[in-house]
Amino acid sequence: MTGHKNALGQPIGAPVPDWQGCQPVPHTPMRGQTCDVVPLQTAHAAALHAAFSEDETGTLWTYMPTGPFQSEADYADWVAEASTSQDPLFFAIIDKTDARPVGVASFLRIQPQDGVVEVGYITFAPALQRTVMATEAMYLMMKRALGELGYRRYEWKCDALNAPSRRAAARLGFQYDGLFRQALVYKGRNRDTAWFSILDQDWPRVSAAFETWLDPANFDGAGKQRSALSAGTME
Repeated sequence: MTGHKNALGQPIGAPVPDWQGCQPVPHTPMRGQTCDVVPLQTAHAAALHAAFSEDETGTLWTYMPTGPFQSEADYADWVAEASTSQDPLFFAIIDKTDARPVGVASFLRIQPQDGVVEVGYITFAPALQRTVMATEAMYLMMKRALGELGYRRYEWKCDALNAPSRRAAARLGFQYDGLFRQALVYKGRNRDTAWFSILDQDWPRVSAAFETWLDPANFDGAGKQRSALSAGTME
């Protein structure tokens, strides 16, 4: 609730002093310890298709607006188009141990004037799922938006039935904002969309939790975490 009111006593939003908006999100690399997040290029298509083809569950594309792709050529056509898009702004996630592309993510609904941006189209190959790389890639993207560019709101949205995505959002520090019922029709079925966000005021706490978790000292000789990320990101 806000304590600010207009001349008639009606509540109004709190002032945002000297707000002049943010810079557009640049399509440039984000470098990490375990992975790099780089602009998606057609040269990534073959390796990404191979990495995604390692999925044995048949569910990789269930909640995605794209896919599944019938062939490498079909996926290459999608990458050729996606790599030229300005919104969504697509990136490939590169494993630094072997320079292999193992995932895709994007910034979308980019609104510099309001300081709002969403992360989406998150597609992790089996080699990326449940790894430090996966977590670091998401941190690098939110660090760019909230830490480097000063965006006020960083969004995560998913099909409300996508339980793994909802759990991931909570672990990464996103707060649940609510449900948009019958928000979309995709792949011939209804989607109720769950909305999550991290605000600029949350960023110092969330950033500190990521930095602590990603510190090599947080992992033992077998690579097992000593403390969970959620201990610092979930309120």
